[in-house]
Amino acid sequence: MAGGKETPRQKMIGMMYLVLTALLALNVDSAVLERFVFLDNVLAKQVKDNDQKNDGTISRIASVVDEKGNRVEDVNVLDKAKMVRDETRKVITYGFELREEMAQRTGGYDEEGIIKNPKDMDEVANMMVRQGRGKELQQTLNDYVDFLSAQTGREFEQFALDAKDDPYFRTVRNQREKNFSELYFLSIPTAAGMASVSQLINQVLNMEASALDELARQVGAKDVAFDKIVPMVLPESQVVAAGARYKAKMFIAASASGIIPTMKLDGNPLSVDDEGFGQVEFTASAGAYNQDGLARKTFTAEIEINDEVYTQEIEYFVAKPVIQIQSASVQALYLNCGNKLDVQVPALGQAYNPSFGVKGGTSIAGQQRGQVTIIPNSPSVELSVSSGGMLIGTQTFRVNRIPSPDIQLKAGGQAVDEKRGVAHNQLTTLRTLTLDAIADQSFKEALPDDARYRVTDWEITLARGSRPLQSIKANGPDANIAAFVSQARAGDRIVIEVKEVQRMNFRNERESINIPMGLRVKQVPIN
Repeated sequence: MAGGKETPRQKMIGMMYLVLTALLALNVDSAVLERFVFLDNVLAKQVKDNDQKNDGTISRIASVVDEKGNRVEDVNVLDKAKMVRDETRKVITYGFELREEMAQRTGGYDEEGIIKNPKDMDEVANMMVRQGRGKELQQTLNDYVDFLSAQTGREFEQFALDAKDDPYFRTVRNQREKNFSELYFLSIPTAAGMASVSQLINQVLNMEASALDELARQVGAKDVAFDKIVPMVLPESQVVAAGARYKAKMFIAASASGIIPTMKLDGNPLSVDDEGFGQVEFTASAGAYNQDGLARKTFTAEIEINDEVYTQEIEYFVAKPVIQIQSASVQALYLNCGNKLDVQVPALGQAYNPSFGVKGGTSIAGQQRGQVTIIPNSPSVELSVSSGGMLIGTQTFRVNRIPSPDIQLKAGGQAVDEKRGVAHNQLTTLRTLTLDAIADQSFKEALPDDARYRVTDWEITLARGSRPLQSIKANGPDANIAAFVSQARAGDRIVIEVKEVQRMNFRNERESINIPMGLRVKQVPIN
């Protein structure tokens, strides 16, 4: 319903009216009619209560106007308020005359003041629908709403609507073709008709209450009477280190409850709460930081009261956020590897909503906030860190090449001493050889998922002088050279040549790696 704020009791009565109207449409028994009689009495009493409250508002306006010396502009407001009261009383009187006529047309009242024929289903429709009194009521109510809008300068919404214009009824299939008179007064008993009029009168009074409140606010609108005073403290900094001195300015802030100021920040409107405080909130942007990591910024605060505009340039400083990066290899990244970083900006707290940009490589977002995997493809990588779309800073990393793995020859699980060799009578210990590619320890500790190697192609040759005697090829880390044992003599040598070593990266993809010439060939002398 349009108009002023309703009390919980008024809302309850309005809901009861709607429920009873719905039950009436279902042709329920006479108990519903009794409830309508009861509801009409309640609504009639509420009309009197609301009428008295609005009289009280007029008295308060008059008192304030008198206190302010009966200034012309304030007297004009009081005159408008009285005109609203007079017009409202005319509408109320008209509404009660309709109720009385409905009662009389159906037999009047009994000795106890109760309508004699609350069930009559014809006279209300004859009077309001067929004889046009409902249309007359609709016009009266709508004219009243227009009158309030003109007097207060505030737009009030009409509520005496045809079904096609009503937000609810235009969606109801069997109601949306009805006009106002049919919606409220067709096929209803006398008790319901009288309750309908009482309900409409209460809407009028609620709307009047809102109009009078608006006019009351206009009394002394040019005055700035500060009646809300609160202490304010403006610190030099809200963050103070232990042992440092806290410094601030204390002053009085005052607001006027009768005035709602207009506030702007750099020309943009601010939300102002009921206490008259504007809500200033914005995301601080990066700037030209000085040697202390601070960027000077300003904004223009603007407050307008009664056509007077007060402006002030407010200075503040933006501190350069510290980007904290945790990683096993934070000083340098490894080429073509998944370098996992945890990038945090503690100063932003819960507002930290990171996104990352990478030059010289690619990135993969992690599962947790601030986690990112960098895959470099150039000698250096520049990582840019943003939060909420705003750049926080950049970090440059140098990129290391992956260190070559160590190639280690084993026999029976033990490392073979390539310099000392093996005695001829101990050749049986070399029947099975294993060739392992061992990752650089620092690289393995930093990126274990990228430091997985396997020898996939190598050749073992039994050589005598400059002449090879027999060769065996292996496609995995293990090779059986039992066939060499019977042919080998003291002075011969076993020559190992590495053909291919593969690395498994963090994506579980295999790639062949280059092995330096010095690591490709191994020789084991036979003594």
